[in-house]
Amino acid sequence: MALDLARAAAHLAAADPVMAALVEAVGPLDVRPPRPGHFEALCRSIVYQQLSGRAAGTIFERFRALYGRDGFPAPAEVLATPPETLRAAGLSRQKIASILSLASHFASGELDDANLHRWPDEEVIAHLQRVRGIGRWTAEMFLIFQLQRPDVLPVNDLGINRAIMRRYGLPAMPKPAEVHAIGAPWRPFASAACLYLWRGEDTALPAG
Repeated sequence: MALDLARAAAHLAAADPVMAALVEAVGPLDVRPPRPGHFEALCRSIVYQQLSGRAAGTIFERFRALYGRDGFPAPAEVLATPPETLRAAGLSRQKIASILSLASHFASGELDDANLHRWPDEEVIAHLQRVRGIGRWTAEMFLIFQLQRPDVLPVNDLGINRAIMRRYGLPAMPKPAEVHAIGAPWRPFASAACLYLWRGEDTALPAG
């Protein structure tokens, strides 16, 4: 099931009074369209890790420019790029290793667009976590923003947990079990609930 924001808003407003107030305050949501390819989306996620949006955007565009065209390079092209060339684009050694690991998984067929569309959420997460530098949170952001899956709840996201603490009047940041309990009424539209929580706190959306 794809993410249906109108149905999600109606469900959340009916299921949870706190979320109902948030839906009314934030108004209609919009979500940026997915990247043309999943390899590109995941490369972008790696580049954006632990960097400000502006700095990461500059590095990502330099990386794309290495290949001299408007489209995105194929995994085999990235694997053929000397590491020093990637370093000159502003990528750290750790991110170069992660991007090369990702490219290797795509080039070998362990990851491909068709399977990433077909696999259920937890299977997508399990396969992506085999790539160096991709953890569960990055995989969850991929599910929400690239695959636009409707029922993803990243229980360790600081922005979401901070918003839950404030909106639900908790004395401290919630533990994963608390996030699951509070989020139970949001199902099967937990992804939209996360979008409302981020928007409600005026938090920049993660790079998905």
